[in-house]
Amino acid sequence: MPTSGSVLQVRADQAVDLFSSETDALARARAVLAQADGEAGLYRQSLSELTGHFERLIRETRRLITRSDRAERDMNALNLQLQTLAEQLEFRATHDALTGVLNRGAVIERAKRLLESSGAVLIVLDIDLFKQINDDFGHPAGDAVICGIVECLTPIVAKAGVIGRVGGEEFTVVLPGDSLQQGLELAECMRQAIAAHGFAAPVNRQITASFGVSACPAGSRFDAAYSSADSALYRAKRGGRNRVEPAAD
Repeated sequence: MPTSGSVLQVRADQAVDLFSSETDALARARAVLAQADGEAGLYRQSLSELTGHFERLIRETRRLITRSDRAERDMNALNLQLQTLAEQLEFRATHDALTGVLNRGAVIERAKRLLESSGAVLIVLDIDLFKQINDDFGHPAGDAVICGIVECLTPIVAKAGVIGRVGGEEFTVVLPGDSLQQGLELAECMRQAIAAHGFAAPVNRQITASFGVSACPAGSRFDAAYSSADSALYRAKRGGRNRVEPAAD
């Protein structure tokens, strides 16, 4: 069995062999050039031989450059595909498949980061009587209602914060800062938009949602912030639904 050293030597020899004919032609040309009284025909023959080999080298060089360019284009295309695939995988890992908003894990992570730095406002909302929608019209209609809710929320939240779907019919909106009033005003806008939204057949009925809002300064724990908003949400449910309730002091 050949050793690694012998394999490398064979490869080196093969690399030299690629230009062996050119090397020999150059050596002969040098020998002719060294003759002070060489005949013109000998010079022409040597020049013709060198010209032929030089033309071959140009052709091979162009071929190698073309192959290298093609390989570079293929590599760039592959890198672009890999980058696109990585972005798709990251999106799927952090976003809800049905609605396209952040999934539970991603929105919780965003809230935790804000609570560590600037504080956060958490708006927790739940679609009222959603089980009845599924029972009356089926789960596809329920999915359409969920997507309709996101259509209502997206333009209102816009760049102010992020939306996450944390359960079947439950969403959380996260805003930076600790202004409870800002959270209450935004939640009221969302409540009104949902109540006014026309849901397509077979639903054809008004859909409402209940909201709980908490505002916590930097350094607060996520569990405590979410629990406060969630408790406010259930007060809204008990108070008649289609309401916005602030977290208790």
